[in-house]
This record gives sequence, structure tokens and C-alpha cells, in this order.
Amino acid sequence: MFSLLHGAAARSPSTLPLFPLKTVLFPGGMLPLKVFEQRYIEMTKECLKDDRPFGVCLLKNGDEVARGGRAAKAPEFATIGTLAHITVCDVPQLGIFHLKTEGGARFRVDSHSVGDDGLVVGRVSAIPPEPAAALPEDYRPLAGLLELLIDRVGRENFVSEPALDDASWVGYRLAELLPLPLSIKQSMLEINDSGVRLKALAQFLKQQGLL
Repeated sequence: MFSLLHGAAARSPSTLPLFPLKTVLFPGGMLPLKVFEQRYIEMTKECLKDDRPFGVCLLKNGDEVARGGRAAKAPEFATIGTLAHITVCDVPQLGIFHLKTEGGARFRVDSHSVGDDGLVVGRVSAIPPEPAAALPEDYRPLAGLLELLIDRVGRENFVSEPALDDASWVGYRLAELLPLPLSIKQSMLEINDSGVRLKALAQFLKQQGLL
């Protein structure tokens, strides 16, 4: 049984099963997953049973799929990640789970261990949400570009209705949609100031001639 970030427990360190992936999950984002490794199938079952999230961290070195069995080296992953809440679970065939997950709060991995089955379990601390702020007028063009991207991708691929007046929502959605290197996406996740994030994204878009 894992003690996961939940309610009052979010203010103190908790244990959390971690899923290192070659992607960055942002708060409020949607992440579909195909789960077939036994360690993650068992993790999914436990999360569903207890209505608990797991943690997604950017995989920096190693493979998403285990190589070499229990003796394999633990993957190297970013220490700032995001809670993934399972919203849909479909089992199209035995041994395969199709999940839809929603990004929740961010967390910091203080330490971690690897179980006999290869599952990484982190001792984590919650990161408070960044201060809420309205989208500054100077960054209205970013909201316009984001609206075009949302229409192109399809609104069904977003957890919530567009919040184009919310500085954090605009920044997070642009960071996940734009073709940024994963290391830059990770830095966008770790920033705790929506204004700083928007400024960095605006600079990137101007360099690309998109703004």
C-alpha cells in the first residue's frame, strides 16, 4: 500500500509509485498511456482500487520498457514530476490497459527505491501551486496562438474548457503543445512563476517567427 499525496498528507513527505516516461506531464494536461508491463499493470490496479494517483517524471536516461529484468539499472529521471490521476481505464485485451490520465499537482522526489518488480517508488514532497494570475495584456497574442493550436489538435484532447485568461493555463498548454526539447519542457514545469514561463515561451515563438 502506498501513502500518496492526498489532502493533509500533501503537506508532508509521502510515498508515490513513479512512472518515468519520455514526456513531461503538466498540471491540467491529458496523458494517454498504454500499460503492458506487469509492474505498471499492478501499479494501475492499486491506484484504481484506492482512487489514488501515480507520479510521472521525465525519463532522462534509460528505457521506458524494462531491459534486463530485476538486475537492470534504475532509470535516471527528473526529480520534479506531476501527479497523474486515472480518469479512464480500458482493457482491450488481457494484459493491456489503455489509460487516460489528468495532470494534477507537481511534486519533488526527495529519494527513491526500486522494488523487486522494478517499480520505482519515490519519497516525495508536494510543490504548492504557483500563484493564480490573469493573463497579462502583453501576452494576449500567446492566447490567440494557443486557441488556434487547440482547434487544430481538437478540444477533445484537453481536460477542461480553454481558460485563455489564466496565465498558468496558457503557459502550461503552450509548453506541452509546442515542439520544445524535453529538457526545455521540463524547465517550464519547474518554473513556479507564470509570468517567467510566458516570457520564455514568447521569446521562443519570436525566434521561430511565430509571434
